[in-house]
Amino acid sequence: MPSSAAEPRRGPSTLALWANMAVIYVVWGSTYFGIAIAIESIPPFLMATIRFAIAGAALLAFDVLRHPEARHWPTRRQLLDSAIVGALLLGIGNGFVSFGEQTVPSGIAAILIAMMPLWFALLGWLYLRQRLPRIVVGAIALGFFGTALLVWPSGEGANRFDPLGILVLFLAPLGWAHGSIYSAKRAKLPPSPLTASGLQMLAGAGVTLIEALITGEPSRFDPSRISAESVLAIAYLVVFGSMLAYTAYGWLLKNAPLSLVGTYAYVNPVVAVALGTVFLHEAISPRTIVAAALILIAVAIIVTARARLGTAPEPAAEADGREPAQGRSQAGA
Repeated sequence: MPSSAAEPRRGPSTLALWANMAVIYVVWGSTYFGIAIAIESIPPFLMATIRFAIAGAALLAFDVLRHPEARHWPTRRQLLDSAIVGALLLGIGNGFVSFGEQTVPSGIAAILIAMMPLWFALLGWLYLRQRLPRIVVGAIALGFFGTALLVWPSGEGANRFDPLGILVLFLAPLGWAHGSIYSAKRAKLPPSPLTASGLQMLAGAGVTLIEALITGEPSRFDPSRISAESVLAIAYLVVFGSMLAYTAYGWLLKNAPLSLVGTYAYVNPVVAVALGTVFLHEAISPRTIVAAALILIAVAIIVTARARLGTAPEPAAEADGREPAQGRSQAGA
């Protein structure tokens, strides 16, 4: 005779958990490398426009065809908030990463974007009056010291960085952090996560197109010079960086502790630096290694400390491949 008691819900298998973690570790870390290849023959803001327009349209089409309930047209408020979130997360966050990688090595870009938890801690304190324990304050100071050591004073060879590129990459996480906080705390987004993300990607594509026009990219763009490598890189960013990693991340948010999911913030830079060094021959100096270690230690302290307090900022997509999750802050480049 079957028991009337409800069967206990089984958690996800260890294999499924770590398979999805591997996706966000490797794929999001590799998007910095993908961006570097894509912008070799396509201007950065135009490249981002193409990437997000294709990914956004594909997500919307998939959701409409697969889920009939997604065919309801979003409200004006949902459209407006989706546009705001997409503009901040993708237009500024990811768009600025693409622009910065023109003159800054992909590995260095990933290290700077890894500071995202520092910005979340600061903005959470500023906007939401979240508590900043002394250990978090110390970690923030350590992270900014590591950043200063990374980029200043500018030397020669592996220690020489373009000031504009560094500034843009420093601002990119601010766009992503503001968009994530707005998404989590104020925005009213469509109930379907795929529709919400698709609309945000299209909005991000619109913003990066405006950025392309402001910086004069169309006049410098010659479609006949697009390389096969750049086309493959964009395809990789669309399919793997946006769609596969988005799905894996959404699954992890529901099935894994945030303290575990947040570890992508200090694994992605390691992957990005390794790929940039091996395949793009990006030089790396002892100073860069020390600075990166300080930044990643600071990130680990903040993620761990705030998770224990229950105020950990939900992971934010890299500004380099990551896409926004419904109602949550999400990372990637």
